Amino acid sequence: MSSRSRLPSGVLVSALLRRVNDAGGIATMLARGDAQAGAILIVTLDRGVMPRLLERGIGPDGKTALVPAGPIDSTPGEITDYWRKRRQRDPDLWVIELDIPAAERFAAETILAD
Repeated sequence: MSSRSRLPSGVLVSALLRRVNDAGGIATMLARGDAQAGAILIVTLDRGVMPRLLERGIGPDGKTALVPAGPIDSTPGEITDYWRKRRQRDPDLWVIELDIPAAERFAAETILAD
């Protein structure tokens, strides 16, 4: 374990929601996960279109990264079905929806900073 501990998931999610809303976007918590160590799944939108799923995980370099998750080129219904099935298997999973241009940048700057 490193000498620097990771911030709890609940703190990271709260900061992300606040940042996006303060910047004029819409950030919504679709499902609350474990406050300490729950995985974070992010549904990104740009003006309500082009849904994309990203998850905080481990990138190819071994560092924390946002990695693509779930079905690609999906409808909003398919995305919802995907995260609901994930929540059935992992009730600690956070599901956050961000509707703002450059949603991935907001998420990376906020939840990968730890």
